[in-house]
Amino acid sequence: MNAKDRLNAVIDNIEKVIIGKRHIAELSIVAMLSQGHVLLEDVPGVGKTMLVRALAKSIGADFKRIQFTPDLLPSDVIGVSIYNPKDMEFHFRPGPIMGNIVLADEINRTSPKTQSSLLEAMEEASVTIDGVTQHIPKPFFVMATQNPIEYEGTYPLPEAQLDRFLLKIKIGYPSSREEMEVLNRSQVSAPIDELQPVMTLEELLKLQEEVKRINVDETIRSYIVDLARQTRIDPYVYLGVSPRGSIALMKASQAYAMLKGRDFVTPDDVQHLAKFVFGHRIMLRSEARYDGVTAEEITDRILAKTRVPVQRLVGQ
Repeated sequence: MNAKDRLNAVIDNIEKVIIGKRHIAELSIVAMLSQGHVLLEDVPGVGKTMLVRALAKSIGADFKRIQFTPDLLPSDVIGVSIYNPKDMEFHFRPGPIMGNIVLADEINRTSPKTQSSLLEAMEEASVTIDGVTQHIPKPFFVMATQNPIEYEGTYPLPEAQLDRFLLKIKIGYPSSREEMEVLNRSQVSAPIDELQPVMTLEELLKLQEEVKRINVDETIRSYIVDLARQTRIDPYVYLGVSPRGSIALMKASQAYAMLKGRDFVTPDDVQHLAKFVFGHRIMLRSEARYDGVTAEEITDRILAKTRVPVQRLVGQ
């Protein structure tokens, strides 16, 4: 079974639980292949937690969930050293961050100090306790959620921390037909309970290495740079996409190409992913908010006016 078939088997498995949201499952796989992390912003009850659990079950991963609250401490996330009087030594007791797939639920409801402890672990794939570095098991993938409606008593993520997420996605409400199907499947038992792994962690780790070899032609890299630079000069934007954002778009495009069964990236891959990579990295001026302009609209406008590379790509 090739990479495309194996990845689509995972997506098909997730669709047994999350009805009609195949593109969301695809984006989740793209982020995981890229060794990045996802920020899920949506209202309660649309399946954010179920999506992460289904993804973890589909690859046989160790799943951990952290419910963020205002009184949560960094040690509650990363772990703590506890003194054992029997051997008179400190022993590290790992926190819930030490998992393969971690759901950080309502990340904007905890203090900036605790948020930083999670985001440091996401960036370094390790935590430091009492001067000792503890490495997080691989693969390591974080999905953080936040509710876009209730902002009272929350701590919005600053720009530098938002930049740590590869993608920001929204699930959205299902259609009437899809919601009927959800009711039908949930009447007797929860579909998540019957889900079985269709990929191993070893296979995923291998794919994470293979995706780095997906060809990105120089014209595609130049296209990505042009898109990022356009965000920095847009009159509605006071903080555009950083070079980290350009790297994120390139890596995500490589993963998306693998998902579609190609060994090279096309301009369509870049265009498809740009709003998910750029949307949370573009900080708007007050005039944009007054005029009702969103970061997604700015990204669409930049895509429309930036010249698309047309020469034949290597491997095509």
